[in-house]
Amino acid sequence: MEASDARERIDGYLTRSGLAARTPRVVPLTGDASDRRYFRILTPELPSIVLALYSQPFDVRTLPFVNVATLLAQMPVPIPSVLGEAGDLGIIALQDLGDVTLQAHLGAATPAEHAALYRQAVALIATIQKRGAELASPEFLPYGIAFDVEKLTWELDFFMKHFLEAYRGATIAPEDRAELRAEFAIVVEGLAAETRVLCHRDYHSRNLMLHEDQLYIIDFQDARMGPDTYDLVSLLRDSYVDLPEQTVEELIAYFLALKGFTGTEREFRQRFDVMALQRNLKALGTFGYQTTARRNPVYIQYIPRTLKYVRDNLDHQPRFDRLRELLAMHVEEFR
Repeated sequence: MEASDARERIDGYLTRSGLAARTPRVVPLTGDASDRRYFRILTPELPSIVLALYSQPFDVRTLPFVNVATLLAQMPVPIPSVLGEAGDLGIIALQDLGDVTLQAHLGAATPAEHAALYRQAVALIATIQKRGAELASPEFLPYGIAFDVEKLTWELDFFMKHFLEAYRGATIAPEDRAELRAEFAIVVEGLAAETRVLCHRDYHSRNLMLHEDQLYIIDFQDARMGPDTYDLVSLLRDSYVDLPEQTVEELIAYFLALKGFTGTEREFRQRFDVMALQRNLKALGTFGYQTTARRNPVYIQYIPRTLKYVRDNLDHQPRFDRLRELLAMHVEEFR
């Protein structure tokens, strides 16, 4: 997206909405890993707003972000309000939640504040799962898509292509690739067979904003059905934040209590670990892609933590010993 094109579209929206007459200031914001761009609009004597610029025009009636926002608002869970849209300009106007993500806040939080925020985040997952089941309808896009075998397999192929080959420069022999995919299939088929709940799909410390002492959920447009461990793994095996293992254990127990879980904690933890293995490998693929294909080096700093998650996970799951051997041929951290 060219800067001149973005500014032209922003000016068009400001004129159309009547804000241009108030001479607002336009401030670019740090973007995410998508092709969207964000701008804060500061207008004298009015609350600031955020404009999300999409790469293409859209029909607001079918835009995933708006569709999922409508669903989440019915639960309700805290999300930014949609204040306006101009589909022909590819723009949505959103409530400004400020700049403090959960990740950013943790450095300044006391241990008590840290614990309270994470319990709040875990409680929101439980609400999404419970209310997601109650509100299920083909009207909402997430109920028509899932972490099925095809999607989970695609993500692990993405890891091979963009992390092993593009980022680490691995040359994978055809027979090793076939064996890797066979090992991945064991992971994928187990996950895809689990009972599905509504998942945010990217529920981590950079997608939770702290605004007026309340966590708000953002970047939810890719919500879909998947294992009940998915969002909890995203939060507790977060590539952006170190959590003590005791904290992880306590938050898993808290989640199970909120859910009134009737199975065994050990069985849930086994499923949690398999989900973490798949998701962290997928995250490495994303980091490799951003670094090599998008020329965006910011994610390199999160690779060591994510590699450690995978290594520790493989250490505790002997059934994946062969997978570890195959990965260690190309990733020295797993040796």
